Amino acid sequence: MRWRVAVDRALAPIGLTHAQYVLLSSLHALGRTGRHPSQRELADHTGLEALYVSKLARALETDGLVARTRDPEDTRVVRLALTERGQQVVRPAIDTVQRLLDQLLAPLGGRGDPRTAAFTAELSALLDVPLGPSD
Repeated sequence: MRWRVAVDRALAPIGLTHAQYVLLSSLHALGRTGRHPSQRELADHTGLEALYVSKLARALETDGLVARTRDPEDTRVVRLALTERGQQVVRPAIDTVQRLLDQLLAPLGGRGDPRTAAFTAELSALLDVPLGPSD
């Protein structure tokens, strides 16, 4: 929660929220590999609910940051891509979040430190444990 609040505050001058940043930065990263994910694929990639991704994508389309297009092979599928304006907005946002991440990870030696890598691996292992009722 603290991370989300910190990102929201850092991105407020750019006019983005944490959730919008997650969507835009993910589209940026996937777009660099030539991919234009569907809303479902982006939901899976980000860990956000598909309905929420759809709502965010529509709002970001209205703001001129995201293009939503129907897949020609399956018109039920909506593909997403950053617009030129979206690219212009996401670059400084990524820089802002990277600086915030550097600040967060400084006590562990920074992003390239082995202690950070070990911490990330342990945290990922914990987050990968399925939660729910046990049988």
